[in-house]
Amino acid sequence: MQSTSTKRVRRDTARVLSAINLVALLATSAGCVAQTEPPVAAAGLAPPPAPRIGAAPLVEGTAVSAQATVSRFLINPDGDVDGFLTGDGALVHFPPHMSAQLTSAIRPGDSVQIDGWRVAGGNLEAQRITDARSGQQLTDQPPLPGTLPRELRGAGLSRLSAQGQVAHITTAPRGEPDGVILADGTVIKLTPPVAQQFPRLVQSGARVSAQGYGTRNQYGTALQATSFGSPGNLTRLYDRVAPGP
Repeated sequence: MQSTSTKRVRRDTARVLSAINLVALLATSAGCVAQTEPPVAAAGLAPPPAPRIGAAPLVEGTAVSAQATVSRFLINPDGDVDGFLTGDGALVHFPPHMSAQLTSAIRPGDSVQIDGWRVAGGNLEAQRITDARSGQQLTDQPPLPGTLPRELRGAGLSRLSAQGQVAHITTAPRGEPDGVILADGTVIKLTPPVAQQFPRLVQSGARVSAQGYGTRNQYGTALQATSFGSPGNLTRLYDRVAPGP
């Protein structure tokens, strides 16, 4: 079974093609992340409380059960909420096809328990999220039959620009940088080869600017960059960019 992280990178590559050609996105459908049940507590002993995400380093690829506070939602260029930032500064990913369920179950400021996996770059892939306020649990599920295929949704992308200070780096499955999150929560997606061309900009504290195609909604702004650089010094990333509609 392919990992959610691998599918996210393929989806990001498809968005680049959409930005260049202004046609439908090419993406793979999300699948379920393998789930490992937490060990049963010894007889007569209560299980220890889940550690907070920032309490100790966690090994990549291991199962994670941790507590966190939701700081802000994050969206992808299609406008789906595909995760959130925690109060500890960790990035938690959740399948974008469950965007509506996620925003209905939790909200910024909530304390949540996250069960999932530590992936390359130190981010988390959540398989189950439990809201401490309501007790509601949300578990990764495959898309429902009849869901609009993601490749038919690219026509809704808008031409956007963004500028600001880098607060977080997003990563591909092998840990390579593939974008940045600005201090205001704006997500700028790149491909790993493009990100490697800007080592001084794809790092926390750098000031960057970007143009591309994406979405701005009530949960934030995200775009797939077609131009990237420092403010006032943008580099065009692709040779062919079709004119806007």
